[in-house]
Formats: sequence, C-alpha cells, structure tokens
Amino acid sequence: MAKKASNPNANSLVIVESPAKARTIGKFLGKGYTIEASIGHIRDLPHGAKEVPEEFKKEEWAYLGVNVTKDFDPIYIIPKEKAAHVRKLKGLLKDAKDLYLATDEDREGEAISWHLCEVLNPKVPVHRLVFHEITEEAIRDALKNPRQIDQAMVRAQEVRRIVDRLYGYDVSPLLWRKIRPRLSAGRVQSVAVRLIVERERARMAFRTATYWDLVATFAKSSGETFNAQLISVDSRRIPAGRDFDSATGLLKDPNFLLLNEKQAGELAEKLRSEAAQVAELEDKPYTTKPYPPFTTSTLQQEGNRKHGFTARQTMSLAQSLYENGHITYMRTDSTTLAAVAIETARAIISNQYGPDYLPEKPRFYQTKVKNAQEAHEAIRPAGHPFAVPDDLRNVLSPDEFRLYDLIWKRTVACQMTDARARRITIRVVVDGARFEASGKIIDFPGYLRAYVEGSDDPEVELAGLDVVLPSVVVGEALACRELEAKSHTTQPPSRFSEASLTRSLEEMGIGRPSTYASIIDTILARDYVFKAKRGNVLVPTWTAFAVSRLLEVHLPDLVNYQFTAEMEDELDAISRGELNHLEYLRHFYFGKDQQGLKGLVTSKTGEIDARDICSIFIGQPDGQPEVIVRVGRYGPFLQQGERRSSIPEQTPPDEITLETALKMLDTAVQSEEPLGHDPSGKPVYLKVGRFGPYVQRGHADDEEKPQNASLLKSMTPDDVTLEVALKLLELPRTLGNHANGHPIVAFNGRFGPYIKCDEETRSLPGGLSPLEVTLEQAVELLAQPKTGGRGRGVKQAPLKVFENSPVTNQPVNLLSGRYGLYVTDSVTNASLPRGTAAEEVTLEYALNLLKVRAEAGPSKSKRPVRKAVKKAAAPKKAVKKTAAAKKTKKTVKKTKKAAKNAVNTADGAE
Repeated sequence: MAKKASNPNANSLVIVESPAKARTIGKFLGKGYTIEASIGHIRDLPHGAKEVPEEFKKEEWAYLGVNVTKDFDPIYIIPKEKAAHVRKLKGLLKDAKDLYLATDEDREGEAISWHLCEVLNPKVPVHRLVFHEITEEAIRDALKNPRQIDQAMVRAQEVRRIVDRLYGYDVSPLLWRKIRPRLSAGRVQSVAVRLIVERERARMAFRTATYWDLVATFAKSSGETFNAQLISVDSRRIPAGRDFDSATGLLKDPNFLLLNEKQAGELAEKLRSEAAQVAELEDKPYTTKPYPPFTTSTLQQEGNRKHGFTARQTMSLAQSLYENGHITYMRTDSTTLAAVAIETARAIISNQYGPDYLPEKPRFYQTKVKNAQEAHEAIRPAGHPFAVPDDLRNVLSPDEFRLYDLIWKRTVACQMTDARARRITIRVVVDGARFEASGKIIDFPGYLRAYVEGSDDPEVELAGLDVVLPSVVVGEALACRELEAKSHTTQPPSRFSEASLTRSLEEMGIGRPSTYASIIDTILARDYVFKAKRGNVLVPTWTAFAVSRLLEVHLPDLVNYQFTAEMEDELDAISRGELNHLEYLRHFYFGKDQQGLKGLVTSKTGEIDARDICSIFIGQPDGQPEVIVRVGRYGPFLQQGERRSSIPEQTPPDEITLETALKMLDTAVQSEEPLGHDPSGKPVYLKVGRFGPYVQRGHADDEEKPQNASLLKSMTPDDVTLEVALKLLELPRTLGNHANGHPIVAFNGRFGPYIKCDEETRSLPGGLSPLEVTLEQAVELLAQPKTGGRGRGVKQAPLKVFENSPVTNQPVNLLSGRYGLYVTDSVTNASLPRGTAAEEVTLEYALNLLKVRAEAGPSKSKRPVRKAVKKAAAPKKAVKKTAAAKKTKKTVKKTKKAAKNAVNTADGAE
C-alpha cells in the first residue's frame, strides 16, 4: 500500500468502536490526536435481496451474500445508514498524518479494524493498538508498541461469520415452510433451544413421589438441643429424593424403607418412649480454595445469581465499566491475571485483611474452559492500585457500582488464603432407628472474608455458614424432646436460568461466552422461550418443541452437542492455521455425496411432513383418540379427534398434562353450548381462546360477525353467567353526558378498566367495575387530577433515552405503549419480549431488537390493506382471473421472495 508523505503538523486519527470509548481515550491522549468512533462494523454481509449488489442479484447464491461457487468469497456492503459516517471517516483520514486502529482486542475487534482498513484505503502509516484496559498507562504503552492487523484472527472471524450465514440462511427458510414464518436457526442458538426443550421434556415425563421421615429434637442433660433427621430403621435406609426414578416415581432400590403417613406416625409414637444415645461422632476438617477471577461466562452467571442481572444487562454494564476505564476488557475466557494486578491484590489483602489472609506465594489459575481464547487476562479492576468501590459510588450508576464491587471482591479474594472448616456429624440411635445431625464450623474464613459466591455481604454470609452443634461424646444419653413426622415430595429437574444455560453451554464447549447474551436475546425475541413469572427461568414455547423436533429428526448433526462442540474446535484450528478454511467450508456446505448442509436441506424440504413435526403427543385415554398439541401458524392448540381447544399464551408445556388437556377440551366442547340467549334470540357463549377466556354473541358462521368481549381481569370463567356475559357485551358502556356536553364511556381495556370523556381518561380503582360504575362516580373520578394511565392524546415520556442509532442517527427510546414496552429509533418500533423488564434494556439490546424487526419487514396486518386498496383502484380487466390462478401466482411469488430474502436473525450471534 503506497504511503503519502505525512504532514508533521497534522493530527493522528484514532478510530475506536464506540463514542464512550472515544471519550475515555480522549482524556489521555489530548492534543495531536483526533479520536472518532466507527460505531461498530462499517460494512457487513447483505441482510436481504435488496442489499445485494446489482451485479450479483441473478446469481443462485445471491440470497446468501457468500459466493459458494468461488472460494466462499463474502460479498461485503456498506449499509446505507453507514454511508455518511464512512464519508466522515474518510474526510478525517485525509487530514491525518497516520491512522491508529484501537478497536477491541478480540476477533470481532480485529475484524472491525481490517474492514476499516479495506474501506478507508489509507495512504498514511497504519498502526494497530491493543490494550486490556483503558488507562493512561495502558494507552501510552500501546502507542509505544503498535502492531499490524492479525490476519489469522480476521480470517477466524470471517469463517465463523460465513458458517453462521450459511447455517442460518439455508435452515431458517426450511422452518418457515414447515412450521411458521419468521423463525430462525443458528449454529449455537438452535442447540441452546434444544437444551431448554430437553429439560422441559424431562419435566413433562417426571412423576412425583411422596415419602415420609421423622425429625427429632434431642436434648443434652445441660439443656442444649439440636435437630436430627431419621436416616434408617433396623438397618434399612430411609430414601431421599434422589433415590426415586424420575420417570416412574418408584424407588430405584426396593431395599429402602418407604414410609407412608400412617407408618411414620406410628413409628414416631413408638420411639417417643424409648431411650436415645449418641452412637457415632465425626469431626472432619476440610479446606476450600478461592474462586478464579472472572471470565465473561462466570461474570454473567454470578451477576445473575447475586443481583438478578440478565446476561445482556451484565455485558452492557461491563462494557460501560470498561469503556470508562474502570475494568479490563470484558470479553475473555482467560483466568490469568497480570503480574501488576496480582501485586496490587496482594497489597490490598495485606493492608486491609492482615498477613494471615495473604498466602506465601501468589496464586495462578489455569483456564479450564474448552477452546479458551479471546483476551489474555481475566476481568479485573483497571489500573493499579485498584479503585476502591466506595470511591466510585457517586461516579457509577447503582447497577454499575454493584458489578464493579463484585469484580473488585472476586479479584482480591482470588489471591487470599484457603478457608478452613470442619464438618460435624452426630448420629443418634433410638431402638433401632438412627438419626443424623450435620453441622459446620468455620475455623478460619480466609478468602470468604472478601467474597462468598452468591452473596452480597460476605460478613453476614459467614455468620450463616456456621451450623453449630452442641459438644457430645459417644455413648452419651439424650432426651427426645420432640418427634415429628414430615412428608416430602420429589421435584422435577429445574429449568434453566440464564446463568445455568450459560454455564452448560460453556462446559459443553458450545459457542463463545461473549455471544451468549445475544443468543439469549434472540431466542427470547423469536418466542422460542419466555421467562416464567416465578423464578425468572427460561420456559420453552411449543414452537421451540416443533423446531427442535424437526432438527433432531431430520438434521440431527446441526443440533448434536458433540458435533457443535467439534465445530468450535475446527473453527479454532482455522484461527491457529492448523486447518485450511476453504476445505472446511466446502466440507461443511457441500460435503461428500451431497451430504453437506446444502444437500441435506434440499433433500429434506420435500421429505418433512409439516403436520407430523408440528404435533406433540400428550397422551391417550383408554379407548379414545390420542391427545396432541398442534403448533399452528397462529399459535398452539390441543386436538383430540375432532375436538380442539386453544392453549393460552405463556402456559408452560409441563402444565399440559393429559388430565389438564382433557379438561380444556371438555371446556371447549361446553363452550359450544350457549349460556343462553340475548333478548333478540342470539346465542351467548363462554369460550377460551389464545389470549384467555371471553364471551361471544352469535355464531362464527353468521352473516354478521360475532361480537366478542374479554372477561374482566378479576373474573374467572366460573363467575360468568348469562347476565354477566350480556353486561360484558354491552361494553363500552355510555354512562351519560358530562357537564361539558361530552358522553362518558366505560371501557374494559387491555391494561384494566377505565372511563373516557372526550380526550380525558381515568383508570377505575380496584373494586369499581366498568359494569357497575355510575355517572356520578365517573364525574367524580374525572374531577381528580390524572395520576397516570395510557390514554390517547397523552404523550408518554420515554422510560429511557439512549445514544443515537447508527442506522437513523436519532435517539433510541424505550417507551411504554398500548401493547407493552417497546423501543424505537424514530423509524422502526420493536416490542420487547414478554417478561423483559425496563431495567434490563440497554442500547446494544435495543439495537439488536430493532435490527431483527427491521429485517423482518412490515407487519403482515398491513399487507392485505395495501393489496385491497390496489385491487379496488384497478380496472375490472386487471382482476379478471380465476381464484385458482390468483392463488397459484401468489404462491409462486411468495416462494421466490422467500428464496431471495432469507433472513437469519441469529446472523452474527451464532
């Protein structure tokens, strides 16, 4: 590359990814440097047929954006929304004496630098700056030791990008045809969904078991007491939950003594009068070692456990801390600490905790994660000495402070001494029955003084770790003060939380921890999973069941755990130069004898029975047809022969048992019988639909469309009589006129009942029903100041305002709308997945949702309107076609469009 003569008086241009990072670096560099953000990637693969350059549009592979016939050459384009910014960067470069590319040090950052170089085509010297932390010392050191762009890292990122594109853009259309439109598949995303579905299948197959034992309270002669649990009777062990078969609810070993309520009560009565004495006493010392410093994955897990942060929240907070110079780079698999960081941590331990807490030698940790890569240091406080958390309390947001405090404590604790403790076990015998009590004593807390996993306050948690038992000796007589029979019920396997899903994927070597947050975002946004109201765990939808089944049965390698982990190994081998990337791509996509991705998807398209894939067996009553869940284009429903019933949204699959399903089907049949008839003779029904129970006046096949009305939120189907149903169908109900001449109307709204007069609205308080509210009560409510609500005409202030979108250059806002929370960049609106709280939304998360929504195109509800308008305006000759001909043409058009516009929303998120 030819270099132009540098102007010694010109500034050096430094390009980073984000404005926040630019601001922080600007504090250290000062004069002589112009710092600008690229705002992420400046070019990418095309996201649809419209973005494909004209010269490639007719190519068979154009929809992929990758020339699979010519060495898998990617077709890179500069999106329209990035064009102005690229021009700005080129203008700045013209006046610069040299170019410093200071993007992040991982593969993605290396690729951004490479793309900048390719697009800007600099004629001045180019330097690659790499640093783990944004401190003045680190930046100055990077300036002294620049390097060239690492082509091996760029190639590794590019190959991953191509593999993810091929996977998503060929498999996703198969899901559209066989299940429903706008679904997506991804190399890691689909495996994550399978993991969640398999756990739900295990819960559905689980059979509970109930067992009984005894809890005794024993007392020494001095009066000290302790509790102990029955463990055996006449050498036969009492079972615990793990001793039952989860599929049958029966004991795995018949030699266990299974007590029922009556037997447990009789045993308790018998033992109350018997003598008790200490039979065994164990005192076993043990030590625990501190946890390694944080990696991306362990930070996400602990952020979730300690503070309830989602993976996305944790990564957003960590990125903010990094870009503002408070922590080291947050995308890393390494548990290594720099020597200066170890020295700093040891100094803190010596000064703050004392010499007893400082080991003789520094601790070094070896990364155990398969395929560890990315940055070369763990996540820790930046600089040295580390900033004390309390000194940053007024600098950081509350959530940023909590995360920084977590990182600081973990980093310090990882260099502290072991904790020493003892496990105490007392076994008591009472006439052949043995009871056991367990205790724990912390002799020396060591690292636990600074950090207890899952706890906010180590000192408080330490106090709770001690379980003190009284001092006893073998043979000592005890008094049995209380003896109580207790029942226990076995529990199904726990669902995945974001933290446990992240841990499982990492342990299996699937994907990269830095992408887990975006993967979880995608499966939530695509309605493959939703968050349970209790426990914030991930629950799969019936759509996820259908998608997993299709892939497991027809494309099993694509969701095979070992195969996916081996793919990760192979992609890493490419980055190390151990595997030829073209050979790998050819084998993956074309394979031998057309058994690669392309051939398999093509052959399976005609083979897959969509009806079978979308049917999930629930059970079969004796002598009756089987009960199945069908995944339809408009939602899941139950079917048994000719009987059908809608399944309310966000009903966990494990709650649809055979018994529950039959009741729902019975209710659906009953809904075909009217509650009665209105004064005009029309039948009135109580029905259950996708969004819950509702009442209906008239038949679906009547010329006049039936009238529907939802139940009030406080109602259950049992509350609905004919009289109540007729009142619901009267809504909205006009109460009378206000003094201003406008009518006052009562509504049952999506967010609760309310009244409206002209443009003024008021929510009805609890206990006041829209069916019963009077004109006088409504006038009184309207006279009160408005304290909230969602009335039209009242502009809602944004719940959050973020930086400008790189697409529209307008602020990204989080708003509360008629149908829930959504984000907007002034051009595109994107609803938040159900169960997502406003606190979880970050700029990165919002931009990802907006990208997915924009790629999906206009909502379907608008298309028929446009077509209807065009049809009405067209001359009669233009519409003179048979229905069959129109249907055929429409089908062909849709098929062509689907092939051209294959959009994989997991693209770039594995």
